[in-house]
Amino acid sequence: MDSVVFTSVVLSVISASTPLLLAATGELVTEKSGVLNLGVEGMMLVGAVIGFAVTLSTGSALVGIVAAAVAGASMALIFSILTLTFLANQVATGLALTIFGIGLAAMMGAAYVGQPVERLPALNIPFLTGLPVIGRILFGQDGLVYFSFVALGGTIWFLFHSHAGLVLRAVGDSADAAHAIGYPVIAIRYGAALFGGAMSGLGGAYLSLSYTPMWAEDMTAGRGWIALALVVFATWRPLRLLLGAYLFGGITILQFHVQTMGLGIPAQMVSMLPYLATIAVLVVISTDRSKIRLNAPACLGRPFHVTG
Repeated sequence: MDSVVFTSVVLSVISASTPLLLAATGELVTEKSGVLNLGVEGMMLVGAVIGFAVTLSTGSALVGIVAAAVAGASMALIFSILTLTFLANQVATGLALTIFGIGLAAMMGAAYVGQPVERLPALNIPFLTGLPVIGRILFGQDGLVYFSFVALGGTIWFLFHSHAGLVLRAVGDSADAAHAIGYPVIAIRYGAALFGGAMSGLGGAYLSLSYTPMWAEDMTAGRGWIALALVVFATWRPLRLLLGAYLFGGITILQFHVQTMGLGIPAQMVSMLPYLATIAVLVVISTDRSKIRLNAPACLGRPFHVTG
């Protein structure tokens, strides 16, 4: 393969994988605390439209990115109040949050359809970016791509090498035991859910500010659901999350190349590839229920109520 084509393909895979990695990292932390938030798709859409609108209005991509994170966290706050404070069903509330987010983003973004915004600038590093092949791949990405790796590395350190991460995992595995020894279970779950919402908002902002620097209704195209599936695919392990995000990102890019090969496959069938892959992976994983039970937080999706 020509080096130019190879570089182009790898850059495309990175772009397709970054929003998945951002959203899935946030959802992983949320689920590690025992909270199941199925509203990732809605939070990503709201983050995408808010990030785009604020960037277009202020001319500052950084302000837009921060606004997207705040928007995603605000959506997660609504979810948290309903499920953690008022003990609403987490599955039903998460689905409602997605529906609400889709409608809210469509309404807020109606005025911005078709308006372009400048793509997030690449952080070109002198001498390194110009290196053959690896230059643009490793040293010519935008800030959110690098942040996705930093966030994943920080999550690994937090969950497995810090006392706070140990407490969060304890809350997810046995909320009653954690409460009995004095840890604020509800507050910890609030924090994890807000972090997950902020990361979903950043995933949405990447879509509207870098992947396709414009706003279009329903531009996430199911990526929030794929991010949720990635957490299960990774069996709640951060490094596997990275592998899964880039695997699904690669499949997403593969569909475009298949369409250009002239194989006679209907475009609609080719567009189904990422979602068919998601279903196939989940079916394969579900055959090994012992691994899921071993790695999944024991209290995932279970409400916790302080008594006495």
